[in-house]
Amino acid sequence: MKILVLNAGSSSQKSCLYEIPDEALPTQAPQPLWEGKINWTQDRNVAEIEVKTAAGGTLQKSISGDSPQGHLTYMLNTLNHDATKVIDQLSEIDVVGHRIVHGGQNYRDSVVITEDVKKAIAGLSNLAPAHNPVGLEGIEAIEKILGDVTQVAAFDTGFHGTLPDAAAIYPGPYEWVEQGIRRYGFHGISHQYCSQRAVQILGRDVASERLIVCHLGNGCSLAAIKNGRSIDTTMGFTPLEGLMMGSRSGSVDPGILIYLLRHCNYSVEKLDHILNKDSGLKGISGISSDMREVREAMSMTGNSRAQLAWDIYVHRLRSGIGAMLTSLNGLDALIFTAGVGEHSAEIRQAACEAFGFIGLKIDLEKNQQQPVDEDIATPIQQ
Repeated sequence: MKILVLNAGSSSQKSCLYEIPDEALPTQAPQPLWEGKINWTQDRNVAEIEVKTAAGGTLQKSISGDSPQGHLTYMLNTLNHDATKVIDQLSEIDVVGHRIVHGGQNYRDSVVITEDVKKAIAGLSNLAPAHNPVGLEGIEAIEKILGDVTQVAAFDTGFHGTLPDAAAIYPGPYEWVEQGIRRYGFHGISHQYCSQRAVQILGRDVASERLIVCHLGNGCSLAAIKNGRSIDTTMGFTPLEGLMMGSRSGSVDPGILIYLLRHCNYSVEKLDHILNKDSGLKGISGISSDMREVREAMSMTGNSRAQLAWDIYVHRLRSGIGAMLTSLNGLDALIFTAGVGEHSAEIRQAACEAFGFIGLKIDLEKNQQQPVDEDIATPIQQ
């Protein structure tokens, strides 16, 4: 079975084609036959397209003057053309899967996409305005490109549908609950996969483990997972709550927002832009939302704002992990994933150093060797 996966972001579209044996599900993460990525400029009129294949084929191209759907069509046509060809016809694709950020309270499992599902995704766009609309664009583009191929929506919020009410409901008026204002949590697809993969690597049973998954990318969230179920997480009603992120503030005193609206002539639009686009690492450092660039400014020039951004990031990450520990009443494994979690040995080390009192100790040598799917804890001496 050939499965095309689309992951739509506010400024990018990532796609992979997998071939999965029909007779059994894989026990390890399969490698894609083909990977494509579109990065859009701010006006979405210019697309930077990158494609690579398992056989070594590559393509890089900049396209201007077309629609996002046109850019996606161009990228998908590389599946069966030129140096990046991996199939003879696009009709060989059996299923297309889409990561959809917000599924609300009604979509906790993956579903085959119908007109009703599309309407629901559109209706939830006010809760994920940077993501649900572009996810829907991808669905409709596939309809035009591939016709009536089966499409499936996997919702980032779905895995967190098991949150207990004490973790999910905000302590505002009860009318908020009736309005659907609650903690939904995000990155659920990542948290679910990483928890299952971790126990597989460790040779344990997910149904008996207490896990914390640290999804640290441009967006950051933690999840406390007990017996395979999400019981706490840091993102909330929107992906803005929780940890300090690349350009998002994470949690701040809501009184600050009231103050800015009342006394500093902030509009709702300006406040939204600042909290989502000009805060976090970018806002504090004044350099970048990219942890690598912040770290470089610290080490190469001793930039004090970059150092402050790092210090706040680590402080809030440790605080979040501590909160997840109390929800779990212990810990069997701490898991790192996403761009920063995967590639920053310094962040992994800084996060773990605070928890030696519970027996958590990272193997410094393994941590520095770009580990992938590996236990990097120091073995406990018997």
